[in-house]
Amino acid sequence: MIVYQAVKSDFLNDVLNNEIEIKIEKAFRSYLARNAAPNEVLSWANSMHRMKSVLEDPDIATDAGISIEFQIPLTSKRIDFIITGLDGDGKEKVVIVELKQWSQAELTSMPDLVRTRFQHGYTDTVHPSYQAWSYASTLLDYNQTIQDENIDIIPCAYLHNYAPDSVITNDIFKYYIDKAPVFLRPDALKLREFIKRYVKYGDSRNIMYRIENGKLRPSKQLADSIGSMLMGNSEFIMIDDQKLVYETAVKMARTSKNGKKQVLIVEGGPGTGKSVVAINLLANLTKEGMVAKYVSKNAAPRAVYTTKLKGIVKSSSISNLFGGSGSFIECEPNLFDALIVDEAHRLNLKSGLFQNMGDNQIAEIINASKFSVFFIDNDQRVHIKDIGTSREIADLAKKSGAQVATLKLESQFRCNGSDGYLSWIDNTLQIANTANIKLTSDTFDFRIFDDPNELRREIEKKNQHNNKSRMVAGYCWNWESAGNPQLMDVKIPEHNFEMQWNLKNDGSNWIIAPDSVKEIGCIHTCQGLELDYVGVIIGPDIRYENGGVITDFNGRSKMDQSLKGIRSLFKENPKEALETADRIIKNTYRTLMTRGMKGCWVYYCDKPLAEHFRKQMELSAEKPVSNEVVDLKARIEPDVIDSAKYIDFLPFYTIKAACGKFGEGEEAQISGWVRADGLGKLNKNMFVVRASGKSMEPRIADGSLCVFRANVAGSRNNKIVLVQHHSLFDPDHSGNFTIKTYTSQKAFDQETGEWIHEKIILKPLNSDYEPIILAEDDNYQVVGELVAVL
Repeated sequence: MIVYQAVKSDFLNDVLNNEIEIKIEKAFRSYLARNAAPNEVLSWANSMHRMKSVLEDPDIATDAGISIEFQIPLTSKRIDFIITGLDGDGKEKVVIVELKQWSQAELTSMPDLVRTRFQHGYTDTVHPSYQAWSYASTLLDYNQTIQDENIDIIPCAYLHNYAPDSVITNDIFKYYIDKAPVFLRPDALKLREFIKRYVKYGDSRNIMYRIENGKLRPSKQLADSIGSMLMGNSEFIMIDDQKLVYETAVKMARTSKNGKKQVLIVEGGPGTGKSVVAINLLANLTKEGMVAKYVSKNAAPRAVYTTKLKGIVKSSSISNLFGGSGSFIECEPNLFDALIVDEAHRLNLKSGLFQNMGDNQIAEIINASKFSVFFIDNDQRVHIKDIGTSREIADLAKKSGAQVATLKLESQFRCNGSDGYLSWIDNTLQIANTANIKLTSDTFDFRIFDDPNELRREIEKKNQHNNKSRMVAGYCWNWESAGNPQLMDVKIPEHNFEMQWNLKNDGSNWIIAPDSVKEIGCIHTCQGLELDYVGVIIGPDIRYENGGVITDFNGRSKMDQSLKGIRSLFKENPKEALETADRIIKNTYRTLMTRGMKGCWVYYCDKPLAEHFRKQMELSAEKPVSNEVVDLKARIEPDVIDSAKYIDFLPFYTIKAACGKFGEGEEAQISGWVRADGLGKLNKNMFVVRASGKSMEPRIADGSLCVFRANVAGSRNNKIVLVQHHSLFDPDHSGNFTIKTYTSQKAFDQETGEWIHEKIILKPLNSDYEPIILAEDDNYQVVGELVAVL
């Protein structure tokens, strides 16, 4: 996703006309379905004026590409400013500029971190050069197109309010400053020269378009990389809050060896990298000679990691590195230097098979270690006996006399890096009113299936690629196959659907076992782990009625231990029982629906609930093409008074008539007039046509009224256009006309010193349709550029 994209000349004009922050803000709201914070809008205004001054040089091509707020694929992180083009040798270059409003900073005792003032006070944060380098490296890691096509990524940072001092350019940051130079307030000319070194010619090859829409590398998963990490290799680049959490944890662990007991609480939702930071800590604290152990209540992550480490690490070392949360009942105080607790929300009061040992797992872990770090998601408590909350941990830590700190992980690396998907799930399950109901096809691959057999077939197809797709379900069916392997467990009779629960053959390794895709998993075998694609069956324990998402613990299997005792509690305290069950059931499905890095496909036993989710998707599909505000109730009037024409109304033509008039200057009959409020000043180069077909969905729905402007100067790259071509036939419009995204590939002619078109690509937004390829000498005409969809 790119919030704002233009060539340099258009960007300079937008800044000159004081429109840049307005355009960015509107596009931001359109793409992310939320308003930008006022200070963020102010930052855009300030920084874009500074970048305008830097780029006002004739040696930086006027058609160099400018991209603002580019979301790194598969993450939620956005790159502030990007310049794309070619160097003097015709090599493709991408210059990344991390922009900062800072005016001062302080050194800290932690590597690669500084302390500076933000809106709510002073905070430790990563050095801008580290941030720019980490973003560039992450982009390179995830994007196969950059590697295959030898596109160079050059990062830097620009602190345009920061006067030179001994802090930000201190020698302790030299390693990352060499990789990503930092430019300060007096350095605008130096930054200009830096950019000129890499971008001499324009972006004729649509570099950012190819990166954004290009091939992604296979997703890297923690379980596959754990062996290399424990051997000291850096498999995952920690960015922003991850780096802060890691360095803070290392500092507290070192402090605790010679001083006061330390406890760190790290809050983070699904896919924020809690386990990645945890394993990095385990590897590096062990390397420093500390006695450290990774702890989890759930056996599945430990079992998977142990299996992956066989043959890489000695068995005795593996058992020393990983342990369950009930292992510290009679442990002597401070026996461990560090205990790293993952999925801390799953901790229990008692331990042992019969839950009759010990007093409190949280207190026992704190007692057993000089330093303990608890990674927690307060919305992933999925068992009636889960006691792990941030408040409970903090209270027990303070009672032990420990120094307590709390940090948050917010960067999203699962669900295609979409914070919006997570908010949409919370909103649609009615866990929280997030005011975020936008879920678009480019946000995350979320699909609803009407037949669970079809869902299973599609998951099995995906799994053939890399064994990283599985079916899971709510625990609403008895585990009958445990006593008789011939029986099936999860049964949906109306579809003749049957599957067995997992665990019998593969134990906690079900999620990585080679043939386990034939079995269906539950919350206990996938929480804390991740897949590429997850197929979820939403059982009869949750339904939609009277405008609400209702949970029903009677829909759960009586074998499900996560709600054991809920019926007795209901007799004693119905309100508490219903609230507890509601939280656990909704948290369970929230967790299951966020296991997929690339997609979540769902079947609902309750048809009204499926319809509820569909309607939320339909609302989110209303994604405007334009940043302009238009009348959504537009209708075609047979005629209007002359004084309203091109003032409040635009002419409506058939596409054929519009192409004849605006493409070839022919007389054409006006078929009606359409009110076009909110588009600014109208003129006689503007007209309305009706789009046909689905090739431009979701931006342009079939039958939409579209406003175009003819005779527009400047680059058309990556703009939606109406094209007439005398030798093509577009099935959408049943003729020689098409509405598509225009892209041009150019090559530099060494003999003439000029750029020449290699080909024109008219690209649909709907991936089910093929692009139209035109040669430069083809007989085509760009009739107009899209202004808005009414």
